[in-house]
Amino acid sequence: MADLIHRETKGVFVIAATPFADDGALDLDSTDRLVDFYLDKGASGLTILGIMGEAPKLSSEESQAFVQRVMGRVAGRVPVIVGVSAAGLDPMRRLAHTSMEAGAAGVMVAPTQGLGPEDRLRGYFAAVCDALGPDIPICLQDYPQTSGVKFSVEIIVGLTRDHSQIVMLKHEDWPGLTKLSRVRAETGTGAVPRMSILTGNSALFLPQEMQRGADGAMTGFAYPEMMVQVVDLSLAGDHDRAEDIFDAYLPLVRYEQQLGLGLAIRKETLLRRGAIASAKVRAPGPSMSATDKEELTRLVTRLEKRLKELG
Repeated sequence: MADLIHRETKGVFVIAATPFADDGALDLDSTDRLVDFYLDKGASGLTILGIMGEAPKLSSEESQAFVQRVMGRVAGRVPVIVGVSAAGLDPMRRLAHTSMEAGAAGVMVAPTQGLGPEDRLRGYFAAVCDALGPDIPICLQDYPQTSGVKFSVEIIVGLTRDHSQIVMLKHEDWPGLTKLSRVRAETGTGAVPRMSILTGNSALFLPQEMQRGADGAMTGFAYPEMMVQVVDLSLAGDHDRAEDIFDAYLPLVRYEQQLGLGLAIRKETLLRRGAIASAKVRAPGPSMSATDKEELTRLVTRLEKRLKELG
């Protein structure tokens, strides 16, 4: 079993896609291939059943089957975080506990949609921590573009100070660089414990986020080796080389960022890279047109040319 996530966790935790067959059924054989693909590309860890993992489209039985399959394939080689966000605390507790029993390193929780004002946020996460128990480390997901919930820096700092199991922030606010800088500066101060910060938003701002004190990335860009290189170079202080690598991939990062279509692009890319057997997005979901696929081919061809130039 891999170590639990903690306040010093660093690296690239790839947000894993959930593979489906062409008929929409859960594809567990492709799950094995996808895990191997992510680990071969240098992932420090995985995060499953996130928003990009189409978690709301899975039944509870499918979610548990997927968790068990991923954990079995990973076999303790890297830590795995399981997204357990739910409308109710009881299903959240059940999935969290079954995931931890299967070998998960922690869980990720986003607030229920539209939650606010901030006193209700404090109350909600106090209830989450109580329901899950003190032994399950939590990654707090701050993604207002989908949740509709805005976390102030003061709330984030207060939650990690008041609840020892909230050890990590998945930072996805946008614009959010100043917010990231403040969370880094205002945690790890003595009065407030340090908080691991991994960033999302399809890695669109990854070099700048690393320069502002992020510990790594937690997103699902279909070329995870880019994120691994950028994070490693940034942690080593080689920001210019990190940006050179990032810039080569930026057209694809940007292309994947299209709201409403990005997941289909990501799955098509993973299909082309041999990581999954089908690019199926479970209904209701997007699909790529023939022109979209031609564009993707051109972008990949240009990427491969640029990478050869970079050496």
